[in-house]
Amino acid sequence: MAKKPTNHLLVIRLSAMGDVAISVPVLMALTQQYPELRLTVLTRPLFAPLFAHLPNTEVFPIDPKGRHKGLRGLYRLFRELKALGIDKVADLHGVLRTHILIKALGIDKVADLHGVLRTHILRGFFAFSSIPFQQIDKGRKEKKALTRAKNKVFTPLLPTYLRYAKVFEALDLPIALDRPFFAPKPVLSEPLKELLSDTLNIGIAPFASHKGKEYPFEKMKEVILSLSQRYPKGKILIFGGGRREKELTASLPALENVECVIGRFSFEEELALIAHLSLMIAMDSGNAHLAAMYGVPTLTLWGVTHPYAGFAPYGQPSDYTLMADREQYPLIPTSVFGNKYPEGYEKSITTISLHNILDKVTSILEK
Repeated sequence: MAKKPTNHLLVIRLSAMGDVAISVPVLMALTQQYPELRLTVLTRPLFAPLFAHLPNTEVFPIDPKGRHKGLRGLYRLFRELKALGIDKVADLHGVLRTHILIKALGIDKVADLHGVLRTHILRGFFAFSSIPFQQIDKGRKEKKALTRAKNKVFTPLLPTYLRYAKVFEALDLPIALDRPFFAPKPVLSEPLKELLSDTLNIGIAPFASHKGKEYPFEKMKEVILSLSQRYPKGKILIFGGGRREKELTASLPALENVECVIGRFSFEEELALIAHLSLMIAMDSGNAHLAAMYGVPTLTLWGVTHPYAGFAPYGQPSDYTLMADREQYPLIPTSVFGNKYPEGYEKSITTISLHNILDKVTSILEK
């Protein structure tokens, strides 16, 4: 019997901005190589601009705190999605509400790109049905070996974007990723054009979700001041979000060619600015993945985490990463997400010197 073709694929990726951004190149390859495929992305409304350039693609915004909250909200979501005529689902998040949705849709295949305890339990439920269940191999055993203190196995693991691609392959939608798939740069509005320099624009995203991944802001001030002096005709834009980050940035000395854009623009406008940068300097964080999504040269600073875990920015040369000194801090990486580390390891990122950063910036910009 011939396999039923996939006409409409639902991709579920609800949260973690970096993980959402990593999925975009894979979805670009998918839509280009399967031009007849209709794609619906179920995600947070905030992330809709990330997918605006994809052909035959629409974003279905989920409202987990409002109309899609609880079992009644999930049933409402199910009814809304059922009308789309979806015949396969790729679940890039794997949370309980998506599992209930998948069960209700009566789909013919399931792809779980999250792979947590709840999805393992769900896989057990599906074992008693005729619905095939494909689950992401997150490499937990390998990641545990990479991050443990004793008998550490320090070796590079499969990048996250390739783990995503394997799920689509399991849905009979193999993807060739033999070249980069960068998102097209959005058109700049006049106010954004006026903000940028005609010669050089450097973005700096100096913040991260955990202290062990964040270059101390007092040291980052030195980086910003040095870059401001080295490239006086260029523009330096500071990215971030939240009160703490805005307050820290406010402590910067007034510099003519340095602008803080925190809280000034919409997410869509920030994406446009990022896309037109000459270089992004970031931590192991979401902003690094946003820049890489557009093919912007992206220099990342790594503390207690490490690119070997598979979360290096997409399409970037391996030497665009500056890492903490493992001779002084041999337990790095201490965790995949940077939330766990021995006492004192939060200082490991300071082994990346100002000289290291400036030299790498120069070498990247001169390429």
